[in-house]
Amino acid sequence: MESTINEAAGGYPAMQALAEAWHRRVTADPIAAHPFEHGYRADHTDRLAAYFSEALGGPPLWSELGEDDSGVLRMHACNGPHVELDEAAIACWDQAVADAGLDADPRLGQTLRDYWRWALGLMNANPDSADGIVDGLPVPKWSWDGPVAG
Repeated sequence: MESTINEAAGGYPAMQALAEAWHRRVTADPIAAHPFEHGYRADHTDRLAAYFSEALGGPPLWSELGEDDSGVLRMHACNGPHVELDEAAIACWDQAVADAGLDADPRLGQTLRDYWRWALGLMNANPDSADGIVDGLPVPKWSWDGPVAG
């Protein structure tokens, strides 16, 4: 049986390295840093790593924090369209994948890039209102073949 993306990357330590690299990149980028201008939690990268790990086939670390995807979607809702910001965030992600050494395997690197574009689309699905976001949504999962039906 083929390993999960999380396992192939190196598990939680790799997700931590990816989260730290992405956070470092995005907060230094003049466009992508905009959502962080009002601050962020001290444990932001740990929480990102837990989310990425779970989304990519690892243990339910995000869920064990008492979180679900409803909160993620609400946090990213009501911001209107922001194509330039999204493009900057994608560029930061692509660089973070390399920074974390996760592009040495081209298939893994491309899969992580594909995941981020898909996940960003999900986060941007409610640009005008959070009214339709129901409670208790599970973390959307991504596999080597793309989105996992849930």
